[in-house]
Amino acid sequence: MSRARILIVDDHEIFRRGLRSLLESRPEFEILGEAADGLQAIEKATQLKPDLIVMDVSMPQLDGLQATRQIRKKLPQTKILILSQHDTSHMLSAALEAGANGYVTKSQVSRCLLSALDAVSNGRPFSWNGQSSDTQAQSTGSAD
Repeated sequence: MSRARILIVDDHEIFRRGLRSLLESRPEFEILGEAADGLQAIEKATQLKPDLIVMDVSMPQLDGLQATRQIRKKLPQTKILILSQHDTSHMLSAALEAGANGYVTKSQVSRCLLSALDAVSNGRPFSWNGQSSDTQAQSTGSAD
């Protein structure tokens, strides 16, 4: 099984470092690089051609949704998982409309990040819907 090649995009360095440390400890992931804003994300994605991008929404220069739209046009095969502090159905819808393959709120990263990465890496959409009364991670498709 090949390793998922990942680009991490977040404007908070401490969050990027923590995420990188977590993912580097897993044999199924290879971290290609990091970006601190949407413009860097587009540049590095075009250069590195990752399998998967873990993308924040609220960033300087260019936000994660705008970056997702542009990356989706240039690299349609690259999967994009949005990690956001925004826990609203509106933001989830906006992320999916921008072309993201998955969405997880940062408050739930420790609970479902690895499941989300697995789902998105394998072509299954994933979302954490913190607004529903039965609050649960949702992934569609079979895991084969």
